[in-house]
Amino acid sequence: MAEGLLERAYNPDVLSCLANLSNDEVFTPPEIVNQMLDMLPQELFENPDTTFLDPACKTGVFLREIAKRLIKGLEKQIPNLDNRLEHIFKKQLYGVSITELTSLLSRRSIYCSKWPNGDYSIVNFNSPEGNIKFRKIQHTWKDGNCIYCGASKSQYNRNSDLETYAYQFIHTDNPEELFNMKFDVIIGNPPYQLSDGGAQASAGAIYNKFIEQAIKLKPRYLTMIVPSRWFTGGKNLGGFREKMLADNSLRIIHDFPDASECFPGVEIKGGVNYFLWDRDHKGDCTISTHKGGKITSTATRPLMEDGCDVFIRNNELVSIYKKVNSKGEESFMNIVSSMKPFGLRGDFFKDTSKYGLPPVKDKRFDGCLTIYGLVNNKRGEKYVENDYPLPKKDLLDGYKMFMARNQGSGMFGEIFSEPIFAKPNELCTETFVVIGLFKSEQEMKNCYSYIKTKFFRALVGVRKIDQGASQNVYKYVPIQDFSKSWTDEELYTVSYTHLTLPTT
Repeated sequence: MAEGLLERAYNPDVLSCLANLSNDEVFTPPEIVNQMLDMLPQELFENPDTTFLDPACKTGVFLREIAKRLIKGLEKQIPNLDNRLEHIFKKQLYGVSITELTSLLSRRSIYCSKWPNGDYSIVNFNSPEGNIKFRKIQHTWKDGNCIYCGASKSQYNRNSDLETYAYQFIHTDNPEELFNMKFDVIIGNPPYQLSDGGAQASAGAIYNKFIEQAIKLKPRYLTMIVPSRWFTGGKNLGGFREKMLADNSLRIIHDFPDASECFPGVEIKGGVNYFLWDRDHKGDCTISTHKGGKITSTATRPLMEDGCDVFIRNNELVSIYKKVNSKGEESFMNIVSSMKPFGLRGDFFKDTSKYGLPPVKDKRFDGCLTIYGLVNNKRGEKYVENDYPLPKKDLLDGYKMFMARNQGSGMFGEIFSEPIFAKPNELCTETFVVIGLFKSEQEMKNCYSYIKTKFFRALVGVRKIDQGASQNVYKYVPIQDFSKSWTDEELYTVSYTHLTLPTT
């Protein structure tokens, strides 16, 4: 009986199909789960006292794959299969589902029945939830947002029959009370973000809260797969990043700049990573980069390099950063504007009256100011009188480049899109950042020759992880003398000898 149920319980094909669905709550393919489990000491699966928790159950795939390893690992200690299953499912595997639907799906995957106290459950529990908890709870609102997850009250203060996305594991100050027990391993793939009510479908990260809550429980090991944006940026991730990079318990990181290598058909800007946090580890972290289905580089190093306030994602960039940073040169960031360089939002062309300003004109005329922005989602320009009441005018004079604020994927080596070469009395919306000012058009073109070098793009790669290319991604790029043009060969022979650029 147990053997037949066991065969029906562990069919990866269904979960592989579910893993291809696109959602902020991304389902995890079984092969990725097993790669994560491979990071753990394998003797954990031979110990009948090891306990596991998935605090964000969706398909139940993490607990299911753990169960397969325990069933094999405990054969000698608990020879009888029925007794072994009874012990594993009742005393070693625990979960907290993120929705009512995923609680039923998880129980079906793990127990062979959505009702663990029913006739078809692989083991029989006294309760209809077994060890997979789900409680529908409400957000706790303050000033329009949830105090636990930051969700927007305007979007998630819903009727009781609708899903609230108030995830049980993170909507409590005392997560240890959920099961009143200690866990050796916490593992999972938490939800990634929730709308926070900001402009243009703004959303705040939420996966960091699952990691922080898990660490509160003081497990021996913690492993999760999450977006990689926390390495260098991300909304509401500043404090989390500082804590993670200062925590020398992070022992392993497997980084996938292209998230589709983990989640086929799913696009996650900046890629994803899974990591191993080891409570008893105090030291460097082993970072492996994956590309094209294989590991392209591995290095064991500190998460934080001297003078750097972010995690340098590319292993080969570390030595380049160190050599360049040791020269103490002025940063290129000093000639890059902040957001909204002229105070004009990205939707400025659509309705200027929204900002209390007169309309723009479609045709050029004598003595006009030219404004560059997006017109029907393409680069375009419109015109205003030279006494137009601009919010900011500091960068009107001189030559400058308007560089798109969104550039490529964030992968190392990408080529920047060509900027707009702007003359005096030309300006832009926040679609662009301004590079300059320059005294002449030639000086501006010389600067662009520098931007096109591999050297420049390598140093941008220290901070750039997704398509965002705002001012701070240029922080570790040294400025040059723009009275002349630049090539990579000149940079290496004049200023940065003995420097080798990465090839990946």
